[in-house]
Amino acid sequence: MAPKVLVSDKLSETAVQIFRDRGIDVDFMPELGKDKEKLLSIIDQYDGLAIRSASKATEKLIAAATNLKVIGRAGIGVDNVDIPAASKKGIIVMNTPFGNMITTAEHAIAMMFAVARQIPEASASTHAGKWEKSKFMGVELTGKTLGVIGAGNIGGIVCERGVGLKMKVIAYDPFLSEERAEKLNVTKVELDELFERSDFITLHVPATDKTRGMISAENIAKMKDGVRIINCARGGLVDEAALADALKSGKVAGAAFDVFEVEPATDSPLFNLPNVVCTPHLGAATTEAQENVALQVAEQMSDYLLTGAVTNALNMPSVTAEEAKVMGPWVKLAEHLGAFIGQMTDEVIKEIQITYNGTVSHMNLEALNCAGIAGIMKATNPDVNMVSAQVIAKERGVKISTTTQDKSGVFDGYVKLTVVTDKRERSIAGTVFSDGKPRFIQIKGINIDAEIGEHMVYTTNKDVPGIIGTLGQTMGENGVNIANFTLGRESSGNGAIALLYVDSPVPADVLQKLRDTGMFNQVKTLSFDVA
Repeated sequence: MAPKVLVSDKLSETAVQIFRDRGIDVDFMPELGKDKEKLLSIIDQYDGLAIRSASKATEKLIAAATNLKVIGRAGIGVDNVDIPAASKKGIIVMNTPFGNMITTAEHAIAMMFAVARQIPEASASTHAGKWEKSKFMGVELTGKTLGVIGAGNIGGIVCERGVGLKMKVIAYDPFLSEERAEKLNVTKVELDELFERSDFITLHVPATDKTRGMISAENIAKMKDGVRIINCARGGLVDEAALADALKSGKVAGAAFDVFEVEPATDSPLFNLPNVVCTPHLGAATTEAQENVALQVAEQMSDYLLTGAVTNALNMPSVTAEEAKVMGPWVKLAEHLGAFIGQMTDEVIKEIQITYNGTVSHMNLEALNCAGIAGIMKATNPDVNMVSAQVIAKERGVKISTTTQDKSGVFDGYVKLTVVTDKRERSIAGTVFSDGKPRFIQIKGINIDAEIGEHMVYTTNKDVPGIIGTLGQTMGENGVNIANFTLGRESSGNGAIALLYVDSPVPADVLQKLRDTGMFNQVKTLSFDVA
């Protein structure tokens, strides 16, 4: 019997025809996504569900989807899919992360032109029967310095377009290599230098703990007088109130925003200010982009349902059903190792070295590589998945090397992950115990045995008395419960580390209290997806 797919949102007829041409039984009901109860009543009939944003793949819907094998989202955002619920039921969730890159980049460039020449205000004035030619004095882009924050897929295209406009393009991206910067014909700089030099600043980074509020009052003060700021990336990257104050004072000459901290945006400090261009999240809203993502999701879903091939999956590596039973814990371990490295590394990564020792060296190393690399890159780009990770790493000039070894040491198998930057090498190793739980067994060459939890604190210090007491007392006095406490040291009197598994996130002021003791070289809070 042919696989059966439901298209419950407005995908193009061409995309629907792809399913038919591949021999898949498809029901095209583009308005069904708006009828939750009707969708819930028939979802058990289908092997695949193709959606945009109107359909909501909730935990309730997924529970009723007794035959569903794959959900395909035409686009990058999957806020309307309960991925943990899908994962628990073994349903693959796919998206199309590369289908709207050009469209979004072009929108950022269009917004830059609009704010440089005050086009929306001038248009409204002229439509009102006015002829205020002298009021709308603009600036040229040619010869100006364009600062691009985030030079990944979309930011890289913006860099290329900026160079084509004869702008001086500088870029900040922790993962931008010198080779990639040279290929884009841009100058790689640190963030403060970008703030100081740029005439125009455009953001192309995801919203993470590191990037939220990165355009703050403090950082705006570092910028040139008369700078213009464009955000077509994610809401919340810019402190809208601080930017509004800077626009009113004249520190910032103009701004163009396609995304807002709260959406739909019915109110914002930026609204109704002169020379602020606002659009309602139109970055991906072109005919071409919508067609591209629809065609891509149809091809991806067809490939999986007919051949088992997995492309752009958000919750599963490319492994067979037989491999998944054995590899599941090792895939999770590789993700945890990568997540540790990613959260600890702020410098440009030049090389990722992965060593597989013992039993694990005979598994599907491609999938394990993808899991480890994705773990590293998710620290700065949560949209990275196990399929796209290696592509993105290659684009950024990161060298990937894999080594296999026969069993050595006390463990039947282990994985060691090392990253190389211009300043240092950082390594971590782990294994999977017989109970199927991943463990960290070595950090910085120091042997440990650490259970991995959702919330952890990592410290480095000299091997001196009082460390355990200070950590325990500080956490206890501030209501932080320690679930597991692991120590390790190089040798007596030399360097030592501590890894604490705690029940809840540790507040910043508690971390600062540890730093203020002067006993620690480093104090870092870490988080891991242990679901």
